Amino acid sequence: MSDILFAGDNVKVEAGTPSAMVRLRGDWTIESAENIDAQMAKTVAVCGSGAVIDCSGIAQLDTTGAVLIRRYAASIEASGAALLTGVGADHKVLLEVISSCPPPAPTEPDSVAWYLSPFLQVGTATILGLRSSGRLLSFLGLILIRLFGAFLDPSRIRLVPMVHQMEVVGMRSMGIVGLIAFLIGAVTVNQGAIQLAKFGADIFVIDMLGIGHLRELGILLTAIIVAGRSGSAFTAQIGSMVLNEEVDAMKTLGMDPVDVLVLPRLLALVICLPLLGFYADIVGIAGGAVMAWIQLDITPANFLVYFREVITIEHYWVGIIKAPFFAAIIATAGCYNGLRVEGSADSLGGRTTRAVVQSIFMVIALDALFAIFFTNVGL
Repeated sequence: MSDILFAGDNVKVEAGTPSAMVRLRGDWTIESAENIDAQMAKTVAVCGSGAVIDCSGIAQLDTTGAVLIRRYAASIEASGAALLTGVGADHKVLLEVISSCPPPAPTEPDSVAWYLSPFLQVGTATILGLRSSGRLLSFLGLILIRLFGAFLDPSRIRLVPMVHQMEVVGMRSMGIVGLIAFLIGAVTVNQGAIQLAKFGADIFVIDMLGIGHLRELGILLTAIIVAGRSGSAFTAQIGSMVLNEEVDAMKTLGMDPVDVLVLPRLLALVICLPLLGFYADIVGIAGGAVMAWIQLDITPANFLVYFREVITIEHYWVGIIKAPFFAAIIATAGCYNGLRVEGSADSLGGRTTRAVVQSIFMVIALDALFAIFFTNVGL
């Protein structure tokens, strides 16, 4: 007679050679599940390196019992081997169903409720915007460090590329800047005169043109045009060099891309944008004068006399002081996005678009801050 290693209500373990014999008996149903599960640890402990599981003594079996049998077998197999025998015909199908592992069925991915989707999109866009702004500010800090070093060592300033960029972003922009400024000045006088005529105050259209154009419209429109024209060009040029591995070649030769590519463009734009702003102011006032002559019968001589009486030089300086800051923003955004291009023409196009959007947004935001500041200081 075999030695009994463990005996419980539903399990009896007998010693055997080479493996122990685990005899399952009684009802293996959900009602006995708690008791059966409590016997598992003792059963596995005495089985050693493996066992033969005899199921011939099972009276009743349901799904819970079948799961427990498979759990017993898996626990014994963890320390050796388990062989399942004596399974009755009426229990075999149930054990096979429990043992089968059907392929996972595709499920619908989790989705956010439609009324929460806008908030999720806004939150995601805000986080991405803050991260992008942080990287852009870090890049601006790097540029300022390199620029300060270039001022201490002027030989690092590349005059030929800077003069070339001055021609590209300055001289070649005069046509479109002049045309836009002239038309905006004319439209301002045209629309202002129509509204002011209702109050018999046509002459005050000169005040509106001078203050609005000199303080805001002239330099703001110039900065937006330059951002769309030159800022995108900076991104496209530097991005193409990144794709062609020319920037990597510069680094290999010991050349800093910031010194070679960024500083000439930054300095050229800082020099040229105030000049373009001054040019836009002159042409915009000229456009307004022409429209006042045509629509209000105010001669250019009378226009200039009244203009000098009501418009002070402070209005001009309020506008022109913004130009170097706008230039720094445009050049930084354009060069930063150019250096961030990664491996494909699609990335180049996306970065070019992003550079223009970032530049225009930051220019307008900074202009609003300047407007609040100058109003508070009484200018």
